[in-house]
Amino acid sequence: MSMEGGSGYKDVPGPAEETGALVSMPSGLERAHATVPVLKERFEDAFLRHEVVAGDEHVVFVARDRLYEVLQWLKTDPDHAYNFLSDVTAVDYGGGRPIQMVYQLYSIPHRRVLRVKAEVPLSDLEVDSVVPLWSAANWLEREVYDMFGVRFRNHPDLRRILMPEVYAEGHPLRKDFPLRGRFSRAEQTRRALAQAPEDYYIPSDFGPGRDFQVVGWQEVGGEPVPVKEGSAQERKASPPPASGSPPDPTRS
Repeated sequence: MSMEGGSGYKDVPGPAEETGALVSMPSGLERAHATVPVLKERFEDAFLRHEVVAGDEHVVFVARDRLYEVLQWLKTDPDHAYNFLSDVTAVDYGGGRPIQMVYQLYSIPHRRVLRVKAEVPLSDLEVDSVVPLWSAANWLEREVYDMFGVRFRNHPDLRRILMPEVYAEGHPLRKDFPLRGRFSRAEQTRRALAQAPEDYYIPSDFGPGRDFQVVGWQEVGGEPVPVKEGSAQERKASPPPASGSPPDPTRS
């Protein structure tokens, strides 16, 4: 770990042996947090390292295969009782390095904060879901799955939450994700215009008097171009011209 302006320790991605990070704390700093030394003693084989960032924020790295066990103990042990899950997120440093899973915990009884991290290799992006411990993790884990591609074993409903279910370009917060997406702008537009309304509306939206708007499109010069449409019923009665057909001037 490298000092950062005397304010604490800078988080270094990857194992300490590869990054050259120090694994020892200055005298007294490790014991400044009531949970850290107990956690280190109880889970000696799973405790990888301890860092302090921004002067007083304690971060503990644990082995991925023991992550659920460690988090369960942190929540249920009465001397620590981290009963509030503030956040679940991930960090991708790029360059083929592991993705860091991040769990921000708070103990309401003891007024104590702890951040737990586990590094997940790109070749096996999977960890245990913590929804059985904190129900608040449900949508948070779905967001991590959607944005980073990390899968959560035993999650009750693991599916995308921000991007459409049919989104095929990958996971937007990964460092290897192109700024403009993996598809061309024309292909992105084509896919967006071809989406079925039934996939994005609830059944009651299709009731009497609820005629939703549909944007029709046709190919013009190899590009998808929106065309003016009437109601959904009119659209069904008069489908758009076949791909490659010239635009109909009467529809402008």
